[in-house]
Formats: sequence, structure tokens, C-alpha cells
Amino acid sequence: MALVDRLPKHLFTSRGWGLLAAGVVSLVCAYIMGRRDLLTLAVFLFILPLVALAGVRVLKPKFQVYREFNPSTVETSTATTVRLAVARSTFSTGHVIMEEQLPPRFGDPPAFRFPARSATGGTSRYEYHLRSGKRGQFRIGPVTAEFSDPFGLSLRRHAIDDGDLLTVTPAAVELPVTGLAGARGNDGVTATRIRANPSDDDIMTREYRHGDPMRRVHWPATARHGQLMVRQEESVTTPEATIILDQRFAAFASGSGSVFSSHDDDSDLVTSPNFEWVVTAAMSISAHLAERNYSLRVLDAFGSPAFIRSPSAPDPGVEEFSGVAGLHAIAEGLAAIELSGPKHHWVDHHRAGENSPEHSRRTPEPSGSMPNRFTGASEVHGQENVDSVFDDRLMDKLAAHRLRGPLLALLGNLTLAEAKALAPAAGYGANAFAIVVTDPQSSTESRNHDFRNPDSRNPDSRNKDDVLETLRQGGWKTVSVTSKTPLTAAWSAFDEGGLLVAASAAMDVRRGAAVPR
Repeated sequence: MALVDRLPKHLFTSRGWGLLAAGVVSLVCAYIMGRRDLLTLAVFLFILPLVALAGVRVLKPKFQVYREFNPSTVETSTATTVRLAVARSTFSTGHVIMEEQLPPRFGDPPAFRFPARSATGGTSRYEYHLRSGKRGQFRIGPVTAEFSDPFGLSLRRHAIDDGDLLTVTPAAVELPVTGLAGARGNDGVTATRIRANPSDDDIMTREYRHGDPMRRVHWPATARHGQLMVRQEESVTTPEATIILDQRFAAFASGSGSVFSSHDDDSDLVTSPNFEWVVTAAMSISAHLAERNYSLRVLDAFGSPAFIRSPSAPDPGVEEFSGVAGLHAIAEGLAAIELSGPKHHWVDHHRAGENSPEHSRRTPEPSGSMPNRFTGASEVHGQENVDSVFDDRLMDKLAAHRLRGPLLALLGNLTLAEAKALAPAAGYGANAFAIVVTDPQSSTESRNHDFRNPDSRNPDSRNKDDVLETLRQGGWKTVSVTSKTPLTAAWSAFDEGGLLVAASAAMDVRRGAAVPR
């Protein structure tokens, strides 16, 4: 049996190999004993498996496969139900063993027998469940079928469909209610006064409704219309919020937040622990604001739509989102978003480890018209370069929606120059909030640090403080976190005495203070 187990399984079954072995024995016996009948038997034993092999290669049954995910997009750590419907499109008999191919993270592939016992109308239906702890897009399938001839002598396995993509979105964390909404209130509604002393020409009126106070009755309009009319001095506007999502490779490619590829986990995303924290924060903040009727704009550090390079985005060029459909679009865009920017030495080293030794000696691929996964802004926007972060393109986008709502920035490591470029943007938001995800200070540095002497800190720590102070001077309410910081704690930090500073800065702008450029 050990010899049979070592034989190729994709050519013949154990029965087929047994017939071939019997043919060899018959041929040897025919040669030794000179028996023509044994020679005829040997030829027959050889031909029958070979004919069966040719038959399963040439006469391939055709199938139609329909695959459905419920829900179609699923959050991390949440199960989705996969429903398969398989129908035979050509006439053939016999049973077929099928297997749904899955990425390794989902475990062993499910196998099933066709036709199923409960098949109706020639269609067999199957169902199983999947769950992923990481976001991304994963190819589910194809279904592979193992065909055999009527005598069970030969086997052939091949794919009968192309598979489908399952989109796994980041799960939102429920955030506590804070004063971020400002004057708009927790329900996201703002009342806009037309004028302090409106004239009869610009007062809006409407019909009297039960419960309206009589002091709001507008008597001239009542006389004109012949029915009670009341003043409507308030209009409700849709609140807006802008999120700046930093996804630059350089901002997340150092220290403990170093970039890694989840290629080994079959999602092939270039990301890092710090960036995963940012993605979760973007999803949670979007959900938090959408529940309060905010319309959202999501931009990258260059002022472009944040999902312009996300392969999972339903419409990569869109930057404004509203309602439930908009929140779903944001979730899908975040599902496969990854770090972008110039190639880094880590990339070549990582790819060299996965491929042949010659791979490490290859020169970087030239930039083409289509952006690759390590593309910087220069390849996406033509004339831009990687130094144009937080420049006029972003400022113009923010100025177009000036003071219409809060401005939130989710950032990686910043240089002092980048912080100075971003600082004036706070003037374009009613409130400006920045979460800077940095690398944690090592325990050795913490023990050796003299807290009475600020100069004893390492240069990276001093630079971090300078960056945060630069943003604060520009009007941002900032909080520095690491990938281990609970998102709810970072969100709540904006309510710890800092909102008054941001609100004061916003009021200065409303009074006519110049916005630095």
C-alpha cells in the first residue's frame, strides 16, 4: 500500500494503477510462458486505463457556478454566509467530488459531492460560513472538481469557475459622545439665524401649526394670506466634517510601527500596526459622525480623494459621502487601502525573501502611466512630487468648505516641516482635531530619561513634542497615541479641556482673522 500511496493521484485511481500493474505482470508471464492469450490480456489491461485517461481529458463536463455572500461585505471578526449553486450544463452521469478553494487564513477548504442529495432542477446548493480577523479583499474559489471515468480508473481535477472577491471591512469601534459637534449639538443639527433684526422682506413665513407660540405670528403675512402665518427665522443646514487620512509610506515606516506586508496572510496589503490603528479610527469616526447626520469628506495628505488608490473602493474618485450608502462606501474603500509612496528598501528585501535570489538584484520598475502599489503622489497627480504634502491643493479643498464643520486629521509620523505646512489648515474648520500615531518610547529610554531635564530626551522625542506644539499653535487640538492606545481613550481626550481652545480659534477666524497660507 505504501507504493500505491506514492503514485500520482492526478492520473489514475488505485484501481487504474492496479490494472496497469496487472498488465505488466501479464506481459511478463506472456513473455516467459509464450502464451498469446496472456499477451492479449496485457494489451487490454494497458489500453483500458489509457482510454479512460484520454476520456476524462477530452470529454470534460461543464458546470455553472453561482456564488453569493450574505452579507456581501463583512466586517472583521464577523461571519458571512457563502451560498453556492452548482448546475451541470452538459449531459453526463456519475458523481463528482468538488472543493471550494479558500485562502489559508480561512482554514481547510470545504468539500462536497455533486449532485447533492437535495438537488432540485439539476442544481445543487451548498452553504458554509467564513470569518476573517483582518481586513482586505480575498478571492473565494474557484471550485475545483475531481472527475472520474465510469469505471473509476482515471482522475482529473480542474477549476470550473473563476472565484469571487470577498471584501472584509474594518469594524467600527463605538466612540463616546464628545463635544466635537460644537454648536451643532449631538444630533448633528445646526440652527442658522438669518439676521438679528430681520426685515419684512427677508423674513421667511409658513402656515401656523398646532403648538407654535403666538408671539411668532407674522401679522402682515397673515393679513395677506388670510390665514395664520408664523415667522421662520431658523433654517437647518446639513453638518459637514472633513477627515484627512494620512497614508504615506514614509509616515508609517519607522520604529515599532514599521511596515509589513500581509502577503503571507494572503491579503497582500502593505500596512503597519500604526496604519491599522489609523484605518480603524477612520472607520469609527466616520460611523460616529454619520449617525449624527454629518456628511463627510475624506481626503489624503495631498488633497486628493482618500480612496483614489484603494482597489476595494466602489468609486475611487469620490471624496464626499453622506447617509448610509456613503458610510458603506467609506467602509469598502478602507477594506483594502494600504500605504503608498516611493519604494523603500524594505520592499526589495521583503520581495527578495519571497522570490529567487536574482530578484534582489533587479532594478526598480520604472514609473508608468498606471500607479503601482508603492506610487507616490507624483505618479498619481502628474506634476506633484512627494514633497508636496499638505500644500496648496489640500488648502484649496479645505477653503472650499471653510468653517462648515469640524476638521479631523489622522496622521502618522510628521517632520517639523510637515507640521508647519499642516498647521494653518486648522483655520478652515469650525474645530480642528489631530490624532498623531507615533512609535512608543522604549522602556529603556523611559528608565534613563531625566524628567526634570527636558534636554535629556532623545531627538525623536523632542521632535515629536515640537511637531505637536507646532500643530497646537496653528489651532489644532492634538493628541499623540500609539498603536496600543485604546481608540475610545484617544477620542475622549478631545473633551479634556481642549475644546475651548479650538472653539476660540474658530471664533477668531469668524471675526475676520486672516488665515495664514
